[in-house]
Amino acid sequence: MRKMAPFGRRMEHSPGFERLVADVKPRIRELSVMEVRDRLQKNSDFVLLDVREQDEWAVGRIPGAVYLGRGVLERDIEAQIPDAKREIALYCGGGYRSALAADNLQKMGYTNVFSMAGGIRAWRAAGLPEERP
Repeated sequence: MRKMAPFGRRMEHSPGFERLVADVKPRIRELSVMEVRDRLQKNSDFVLLDVREQDEWAVGRIPGAVYLGRGVLERDIEAQIPDAKREIALYCGGGYRSALAADNLQKMGYTNVFSMAGGIRAWRAAGLPEERP
């Protein structure tokens, strides 16, 4: 049984998961952490969704982000963001889960969806602000 890595440390992903993410990457668009920061500052209609687990959200989050966990994203997205043309960026820990989520939202008809490359680890590495409890 694989142990979970503590927050802030990269987990080793299974080969099957790595293949799954590699399969969706060509179908999605990514934004860098700096592009996300700029959009948050300049575009009041831009939505940044944190799709991590609730315990990850509780430890720290990007200021201005909205929580909609990966487990309920597809079920709840249309109620939260009914405009399928709205600009949405998703982030997770390292950019893997958000890539999968972006692909699913596109399949649901969302046309302006991005995954934040590198996830919150890249945000933290860039020294960008974070909200903590």
